[in-house]
Amino acid sequence: MEKNILITGCSSGLGFALSHHYLELGYKVFGISRKNPNINNENFIFQNCDLSDTSNIKCSLSSFIQNIGSFELVYLNAGMLGKIKEMAQLELLDLKITMELNVYANKELLDILSGITVKNIIAISSGAAVNGSKGWGPYSLSKAALNMLINLYSKEMGNTKLLCVAPGVIKTPMTDYIRNEVDDTVYTSAKILKEGEIQTAKDAATRLHNLFERIEEFESGSFLDVRNI
Repeated sequence: MEKNILITGCSSGLGFALSHHYLELGYKVFGISRKNPNINNENFIFQNCDLSDTSNIKCSLSSFIQNIGSFELVYLNAGMLGKIKEMAQLELLDLKITMELNVYANKELLDILSGITVKNIIAISSGAAVNGSKGWGPYSLSKAALNMLINLYSKEMGNTKLLCVAPGVIKTPMTDYIRNEVDDTVYTSAKILKEGEIQTAKDAATRLHNLFERIEEFESGSFLDVRNI
């Protein structure tokens, strides 16, 4: 199999760092995101797609992915935080918007990927998927659903290893917003985030690759936290 890798949400943060990491390792990187990351490398192929528009994913990406034919590794990385509010203050639309990108977009992508040869899929989850913290409703619900989505597809994609992985806290625009804008006297989890370990996107990409090199140790469909491995 060619050293092909697919990375969603490649234009910033962890996805951008993963793209550079695997290009340095000699992979052919196929990136999908709403914005062009402008990575100047002959082994980087970019496909524009707004993954929050889930009704358009299969139309926009089926041919692109199917024509590649095989991947050694796929990172389902694209996602959003959603609103930081108490559950009773959230509208259903707030939940639906976050679920569209964090869950339903990945369901559409998995449907396409199930029709080609894919050796490994790593979906980027979060400790928030298992730790219910005040204010994190849309994000926690969507990442918990993503964990189960991966578990379910692992039963159907028998020739593919699928994992959900929490990469730890990464310095990105999302975590900068939480650390700088969220009132930690109301949402105490924000204080924990401010005072805890934070890593660069580059370091997080390295840790994820180190996990990938050990992927045979883990059962398909599992949820893992890099901080516990």
